[in-house]
Amino acid sequence: MNQRKFKGSWVALLLVFVLVLAACGKKENNNAGSSSPAAESPSASASAPASNDSEQNAELDALKGKRIALVMRFNTGTFSAQYVDGVKKQVAKFGGEVTVLASENDLAKMAANLDSAVNQKFDGILIDHGDAAALTNGLNKAKEAGIPIVAFDSGLQSFEGITNLAQNDQQLAEFTLEKLAEEAGGKGNIVKVWVAGFPPMESRQISYKAFTEKYTDIKEIASFGDASNPQLDTQNKMEAVLKQYPKKGDITAVWAAWDEFAKGAANAIKQAGRDEIKVYGIDLSDEDLKMIQDPTSPWVASAAVDPTSIGTVQVRFLYQKFHGDTTDPVVQLEPVFVHRDALPKDKIITTAELSQYVEGWGSSDLGNTDYLKELEAAVGAK
Repeated sequence: MNQRKFKGSWVALLLVFVLVLAACGKKENNNAGSSSPAAESPSASASAPASNDSEQNAELDALKGKRIALVMRFNTGTFSAQYVDGVKKQVAKFGGEVTVLASENDLAKMAANLDSAVNQKFDGILIDHGDAAALTNGLNKAKEAGIPIVAFDSGLQSFEGITNLAQNDQQLAEFTLEKLAEEAGGKGNIVKVWVAGFPPMESRQISYKAFTEKYTDIKEIASFGDASNPQLDTQNKMEAVLKQYPKKGDITAVWAAWDEFAKGAANAIKQAGRDEIKVYGIDLSDEDLKMIQDPTSPWVASAAVDPTSIGTVQVRFLYQKFHGDTTDPVVQLEPVFVHRDALPKDKIITTAELSQYVEGWGSSDLGNTDYLKELEAAVGAK
């Protein structure tokens, strides 16, 4: 009996020992099959970030040194000057260079400039105030050559692959026309300075037509406009209109669809001493803002998008195309309304300071991306 108990105890101990060995073997097998990061070699774990950094640096390097052509229909006035400045500064921040091809409001010359930009194999093309009919051949050549294009105020929406920047031109007109109606008490005689043949002007005319239908007691007594020498031509024609309507009260206000028109009209009115006539314009530059702040100037208000920001945003979308991004066919820039009453009386400010007094004015982050910010930082770090 005791012998049987001893043998049974020995068998039980042997069974426990076997089970322990089996469990240890299973644990070792599980550890051997693990793919936890701790099991990776130091060189393998370090190679992934290094590879990513290398790829990212290569992408940024590919965006540097781009040659950009800016093909302009005209470059008249301070608005255009500030717009060009915005383009040049942003391209420089991305490590590229800009060549401006101005066309002096000659569409045939603009078409030739576009062809020249394609033939010179610029990396990208910016178009300012283009015309679809005049530029069709050049735009098709650029597409065949694989040269990306971003246009501003050009009405090129029917061309696949081109990103079109546009101000909200109908709203620009509405802002100024509604203020004119309010300050005129909903009645009076006005002069319109406007010219056909430009996509933004045609859009502004839509709002003007709605305005005349809404305010039937406001009468248009004269209309003119010429884009060739806009400021001087407007001044001369406004002087003739003032002689035609010599009495105070004959003319209530002037609505000018472009800041160059507004400057010419304001100069004529001021020189004639007709301080009862107010001018409402569209677009805004430092020179324009100075005139609006002058209490002796008839120009009292304007609606606009910051011209420097327009150039900046246009360049960003071109670089998105360089990067291979899919960009929207239309990008709309929202305007703000600037009235003399909102500006300081004790000092003259510039458009760089305007955001302190007018909400919504100033630099825009539209079109910016993380990689473009990194590109700018990389170029600036040199």
